[in-house]
Amino acid sequence: MRAHEAGTLHADIGHKAPPWLRAPRDVNDLVPALWSGTAKKSAEGSLVVGGVDLRDLVAEHGSPAYVLDEDDFRSRARAFRTAFKDMDVYYAGKAFLCTTVVRWVMEEGLNLDICSGGELAVVLRAGADPKRLGFHGNNKSVPELTRALEAGVGRIIVDSLFEIDRLIELAAERGVVAPVMVRVTAGVEAHTHEYIATAHEDQKFGFSITSGAAFEAVAKVNEAAELQLLGLHSHIGSQIFDTAGFELAAKRLIALHARVSDELGVDMPELDLGGGFGIAYTTQDDPADPAQLATEMTKIVEHECRAYQVEAPRISIEPGRAIVGPAVCTVYSVGTVKEVTLDAGASRTYVSVDGGMSDNIRTALYDADYSCTLVNRYSDAAPTLARVVGKHCESGDIVVKDEFLPSDVGPGDLVAVPGTGAYCRSMASNYNHVPRPPVIAVKDGQTRVVVRRETEDDLLLLDMGAAE
Repeated sequence: MRAHEAGTLHADIGHKAPPWLRAPRDVNDLVPALWSGTAKKSAEGSLVVGGVDLRDLVAEHGSPAYVLDEDDFRSRARAFRTAFKDMDVYYAGKAFLCTTVVRWVMEEGLNLDICSGGELAVVLRAGADPKRLGFHGNNKSVPELTRALEAGVGRIIVDSLFEIDRLIELAAERGVVAPVMVRVTAGVEAHTHEYIATAHEDQKFGFSITSGAAFEAVAKVNEAAELQLLGLHSHIGSQIFDTAGFELAAKRLIALHARVSDELGVDMPELDLGGGFGIAYTTQDDPADPAQLATEMTKIVEHECRAYQVEAPRISIEPGRAIVGPAVCTVYSVGTVKEVTLDAGASRTYVSVDGGMSDNIRTALYDADYSCTLVNRYSDAAPTLARVVGKHCESGDIVVKDEFLPSDVGPGDLVAVPGTGAYCRSMASNYNHVPRPPVIAVKDGQTRVVVRRETEDDLLLLDMGAAE
């Protein structure tokens, strides 16, 4: 392959499908593993989610729109709660958060982790029990820590010695004892994108076990009367498909847990192994089910605790995107279709939609792969390899790098991208002053707006010169 100055996506080989992508027998078919549990195609070829035809949804609410399958979300939350019945399961607020989702999480018996004052505000507005919250973050501000203490957050995961000192001072001023977990770096290289691998040594999160910083931090917390030492917290990354990394991380965490018991005389009651379990964005992904993960992680913890002769602490896990990710698809309207001539006489079909990197930055940021399908009609046209792109002024504004769509796809058609529940709305922007899409919950044939569409008035509201 000849190098191209614009990057590998534009090189000679770019018009060919990646090795894992196969031309479908029927371009109208769904791949069930990629979609929420209620998603299905009608006889007319339209996509129905939660009993709602997406043609009707777009007619009422416009596009683009995030479509949230409530039954699927609750089913996945319940599956983790059931599988990890002897552990605490924390939903990842950073994946997607709104007051409605907070209430669903609480109703399904899960806890919830947050990592900013804004997320804490949403959770408190939803009426969540603060004791069921974990507060993450490598640089929590004084106002954020203050609000967490005053609200009675159940665990604050400390990430630096400065933060420990800050928390001691704030707790003393308020006459409270802050429940604390110590974020540690286990030195495990998770098999994921480097930007979402969080347990190797050279990154911003946690105290290194190897360097001794983690033990020092635990000792400092233990010595402070203003702090309650709950245990250790680890997170090896995101979009992880097996438990091999957790096995090594657990070994190192429980070794440190045992050392704390031996040298400090403290039996920490909790241990958080993180999670970040993967989902299927395309047919190349093969995620494990919660029951399998629970069985394997339980065996790992029991084995290591026996090896170090320590009583097993209460284990927590954080499924990350695995609950909300598959529960959402994003529906777009096609605006233009363009056949572009490439090097060596090849060509590529570019399908431009009315959203893009402002509602899904992950393809541009992580080189993430997505799938998509035509959702407003049946087509008997032959499949063609297409690239779905957005409307923004960036050549990297790509939503789906490679997927087979009907060769007659054209303006006015609707396409939907599955697996957009995690980190799409959360990381959405107003690039090019494009308002962010709404989140529409669907269930039993009914739609409910849980996050409304932004408007131009919303954009101008923050512009202090707009009223002049």
